[in-house]
Amino acid sequence: MSSALYARPLAVAWLLLLVVALLAGCGGDRAPNAGERTDSLVIYAARNENLVGELIELFDETTGIETLVKYGSTSEIASTLNEEGANSPADVFYTRDPGGLLAVSELLSPLPDDILDSVPQWARSTDGNWVGVSARARVVVYNTDRLAESDLPQSIEDFNKPEWKGRVGWSPTSGPTQTMVTAMRILWGEERTRRWLEGMRSNGATAYANHTATVAGVGSGEVDVGLVNHYYLLRFLDERGDSFPVRNYHLPHNGPGNLLIVVGAGILETAQNRANAERFLRFLLSEEAQRHLTDRAYDYPLAGGAAPNAALTPLDQIRRPDVEQAQLGDVRPTERLMREVGVIP
Repeated sequence: MSSALYARPLAVAWLLLLVVALLAGCGGDRAPNAGERTDSLVIYAARNENLVGELIELFDETTGIETLVKYGSTSEIASTLNEEGANSPADVFYTRDPGGLLAVSELLSPLPDDILDSVPQWARSTDGNWVGVSARARVVVYNTDRLAESDLPQSIEDFNKPEWKGRVGWSPTSGPTQTMVTAMRILWGEERTRRWLEGMRSNGATAYANHTATVAGVGSGEVDVGLVNHYYLLRFLDERGDSFPVRNYHLPHNGPGNLLIVVGAGILETAQNRANAERFLRFLLSEEAQRHLTDRAYDYPLAGGAAPNAALTPLDQIRRPDVEQAQLGDVRPTERLMREVGVIP
């Protein structure tokens, strides 16, 4: 049975695993498979438990392997892994964005070819130490009471034009938005990206705390359009029905506004349950798990032959930009630029 650490009554088991890890780490680096626990798996998950908890439970039930799961934000989990280093009890790191994977890249071990080859080349590590499990798309959400799709621009750059003054919402402090701006820096260069950010500020773009608030602002008419990940709207439609006056729009220009962001996973170099960890990654890439991810979380499946949820625009219709996911991981230059422009504190 799967358990969330610190949230369910398996704290004793967690402490026992931690003791094993500490003992194994004494006196220097430990071998990756030292003291392998064949009936368990420790997962550090920077994903919402409501979205993946059932999936991890399914892995437990079908394999008989008990999973101990520590949930948290990407930055929290990545920081914990780096602090624990060779003494970490974690076997697998499962995270919602490539930034987290890059932050712990030196702690991850190479993956077998069959795991890496399960997904398109753009959706896996160039170093072979993590694999994309699913993907999210950047979109424009628009208020259908105010706009028709034909009123929307060709490129995300067009939102700097005078006709969009005071009509655009975004969440500049959110991780996916900063990942998108990172893609701008890669594709456009620093100065062109700076001009876009300055245009968003001078054009009076409304800054929301997160993507949920952005979609709500579009729905209420506070703004006409918003820059978000694709699945936020679909959650609103689930809750409020098709009468909710907002829809997704994929820009026809293959720029950073159409970025695909992988949800990925890797195995720690110091994993004590290497075989179980590989089994878990293969499970995540199976058709059954991929169907769960697209049906439950509205993620885009990347493996297993699973078809995307019917509510999603097919991937081959999205004009994604050609940018390596590994390049998206380091957002520090992006944060620095956004602070200089004054769009984040």
